[in-house]
This record gives sequence, C-alpha cells and structure tokens, in this order.
Amino acid sequence: MFQGDELVPSKIFFTTGVGVHREKLTSFEMALRDAGIAQHNLVRISSIFPPECEILHRDEGVELLRPGQVVFCVLSEAASNEPSRRVGATVGVAIPTDRSHYGYISEHHAYGQSEPVMGDYAEDLAASMLATVLGVPFDPEKAWDDRKEQWRLSGKIVETRNYTIVAEAPEDGRWVTVVSAAVSCG
Repeated sequence: MFQGDELVPSKIFFTTGVGVHREKLTSFEMALRDAGIAQHNLVRISSIFPPECEILHRDEGVELLRPGQVVFCVLSEAASNEPSRRVGATVGVAIPTDRSHYGYISEHHAYGQSEPVMGDYAEDLAASMLATVLGVPFDPEKAWDDRKEQWRLSGKIVETRNYTIVAEAPEDGRWVTVVSAAVSCG
C-alpha cells in the first residue's frame, strides 16, 4: 500500500462532492458520499504531493480502498445554511518536472467566490509554495497567469491543477456542504 516502511503514498486521486440536508453533520456526510469517500475513516494531512506519486482517476482510486479503512487526505470543506449563500472548496496541486522531488497540494475554502476564482487561487497557492522550495523566482504582485507562464518557462514546474466545487445554500434553510479532497489510495 505504501512505499517501504514509510507512510508515503504512491497513488492519489482527487474528488469533490456536495451535500444538502437540514442537519449540518448530515450535509457533510452527503458531501462525502457524493465525493465517494464517506465509507472511510479520513485523517487530514498537510500539503505535500509525494515524489513519484501517480494520480489516478477517482473511480480507480476509490476501487483501491476498503470500507472502514483509515485513509489520509488533504481536505477542504465549507458549509452554510444562509439562503442563497455561495460556498466553495478547492484543492490545488503543483507538480515538479523532476518527479523525484515532492510537490505541493493546497486547500482553500471560501464564501461568495466563483469556481474559476477559487481554482486559480488554489493552483497559485500550491505553485507558489513549490516555487519557493525549487528556487524559482517570482513576483507575488504579478497576476496568476503571468506567474504560471513564468514557472512553465523555468522548466521546474510541469503541471498545476485544481479540483473545485461551488454550491449555493437552498432558500429553505437547509445546510449545504462542499468538499474537495486529495486522497491517498496506495
């Protein structure tokens, strides 16, 4: 399941989900179900994308897990029962060109932001963290698109992605919960 004796995942998948219910906890459960990870004991971890880690499609990753299994994940979540309030959760990932080096996963949650704004923010966070450890110069005042192009041209950051979900709380006062996760699966 893990490389050697260490708890270093060799496979990971990304997922998102949304749940709506009159109870906040149940809306969270529904969001985890929608994301395909409710049947596991989730342990939140910080933001390192492991060296040599393979990204699987969600369905492939879920198939590798067993109900009740302790599963490590980077998890972002947000919830609201305020009518028409927009909630969002996202994880971004930045992967180095040299896959023997680790990358970064960022998590972000917010209220009122659009999916593209949240996704870009999460990618920018992950890429900025990776750039600082790789020694890639960047100007934090530049727009994300400009920095993204600069990092691509440096040849040190090969890919950034985000997995974002945004939903609006219903008018009837029920809770909406959104989750986005990077899930270790092997």
